[in-house]
Amino acid sequence: MSLARPIETALAADNPEPARYEMTGAREDHCVERGLDFAMDRFAMNVHGNAMSHVDALCHVVFDAKLFNDVPVDVITPTGATSLSIDVIRDGIVGRGVLLDVPRLRGRPWLEPGDSVTDEDLRAAEEAAHLHVQQGDLLFVRVGHSGRRKKLGAWDAAHARAGLHPTALEFVAERQVAALGSDSNNDVAPSTTEGVDFPVHVLAMNAMGIHLLDYLQFEDLAEVCEQQGRWTFLAVIAPLRLAGATGSPVNPIAIL
Repeated sequence: MSLARPIETALAADNPEPARYEMTGAREDHCVERGLDFAMDRFAMNVHGNAMSHVDALCHVVFDAKLFNDVPVDVITPTGATSLSIDVIRDGIVGRGVLLDVPRLRGRPWLEPGDSVTDEDLRAAEEAAHLHVQQGDLLFVRVGHSGRRKKLGAWDAAHARAGLHPTALEFVAERQVAALGSDSNNDVAPSTTEGVDFPVHVLAMNAMGIHLLDYLQFEDLAEVCEQQGRWTFLAVIAPLRLAGATGSPVNPIAIL
């Protein structure tokens, strides 16, 4: 099943730059009686934002003028990044996916904007799911953002959203996961760290070299995991081939 949100083309409170989509020819331009014809289309989108499912490249986060592994910021050029772009994972990421459902742990349908997922929350959710997150796992943390948005409507998620507290990265580092995804931005807003708006992005990507997936949706997956009584699955993450890009739209697939 898909772990991605549908791509949206309408303005919303959390989506001031929606994708632009159009058919490249009107219906009357096509042959409708006999012979060959083609229907075609095109779209453009802001890869990063608060509404579209995407995977961040390691060149996306700059801290103290450096990228991951002390790569200098001048690798980011007007024509694309010459190092650490999304092309690093052009062959995809495949592995054991693990879903830790924090609202389930707290007996809620979702976490409210501003709520944080801590190191202790992840350990408790792991215990509740009767599993152990291992080196190389693809870790997905549900906060219920997509479910809340579907039920209550969009809001200004740039300034108020549930997400991971920086302490949660202690768990991520200890278990040496290969990728980290959330149905929110991964970072809580407002930030819990003075002077740094996206501390989880800084720690995961700039310090640890872990690709982040933002604004996925786990509502379908969580329901099936609950029914089957297991929270692990085969996960496939395949970005577009966008050499030099800071990220890519993504449609991760969970296979149970």
